[in-house]
Amino acid sequence: MTPEQILAIPPRVLTQAQREAYFNDGYILLPAIIGDEWVERLRAATEELVERSRKVSVSDRVFDLEPDHRPDAPRLRRVSNPVEQHPVFWEYVNESVLPDAVADLVGPDVKFHHSKLNFKWKQGGEEVKWHYDISFWPHTNYSPLTVGTYIYECGMEQGPLGVIPRSHEIEPMPTQYDVSGKWVGCLSEADVARLCTSRAVYLTGPAGSLTLHNCRTVHGSPRNDSDLGRPLLLYTLSSADAFPYTGNPIKSSYDQSIIRGKPAVYAHHDPRPCLMPPDWSRGYTSIFSLQQQENEAVARGAIDTAVI
Repeated sequence: MTPEQILAIPPRVLTQAQREAYFNDGYILLPAIIGDEWVERLRAATEELVERSRKVSVSDRVFDLEPDHRPDAPRLRRVSNPVEQHPVFWEYVNESVLPDAVADLVGPDVKFHHSKLNFKWKQGGEEVKWHYDISFWPHTNYSPLTVGTYIYECGMEQGPLGVIPRSHEIEPMPTQYDVSGKWVGCLSEADVARLCTSRAVYLTGPAGSLTLHNCRTVHGSPRNDSDLGRPLLLYTLSSADAFPYTGNPIKSSYDQSIIRGKPAVYAHHDPRPCLMPPDWSRGYTSIFSLQQQENEAVARGAIDTAVI
């Protein structure tokens, strides 16, 4: 569906002004839209996963660990596919107001692509460099969006999500390969400078707030050097008429599940080109490990990020 077609459908949750702002700016913030009951359930489920991580010493397909993670002092960067790890996370994306808000932005038929639980651990949680999402998992159109849930309050000190307004309209889309043709999963310093990151908007909010950004929107987040951690629960959802044409790097058994409306009979194809990713069948952990690997490789004068 096109934005004009979506805006012609009466909204379920959002105001028309919020929908128009999303299409104009590439993002919206919905402060404290998720009720306390869901927040408490998500916190409890998250704590269960943190407890499980104490038994893990090296990163694997579920847990991406900071280098100084220890059983007595866990430090996580990501839990991949939380919907596979605890039933609350799948219940939440189906039964809360979240998918209704997404339906107001992608159309009434909403499809699940993947989920992740990103941590910025207190006192040094890593930054995420400026990047955009769609070239990690290209689709036939640009309806996919990522919706984040703050399960605790997130201020500037905790490293909130930052977005560049209207960056989803950039043509052509910047590369996320380096000058030697290696995938690095972020923009070059030159491209970042052209984006004028001084315009960045940082999406802070209380527990229960939702951040929603389009798959083309350039975004990132600073380090968390505060004494409070910042878990951010993320779901990537799309219109039902958007179909991926590369492998899902963190595919779950729920991939392509319809969570609102009905399946699409036809695919919608956006004519604008999309940057392709490397071959994810060789392995994928997280954007944290990818961008950290970039830093380590640059330091030793070499880089190879095809396997991450």
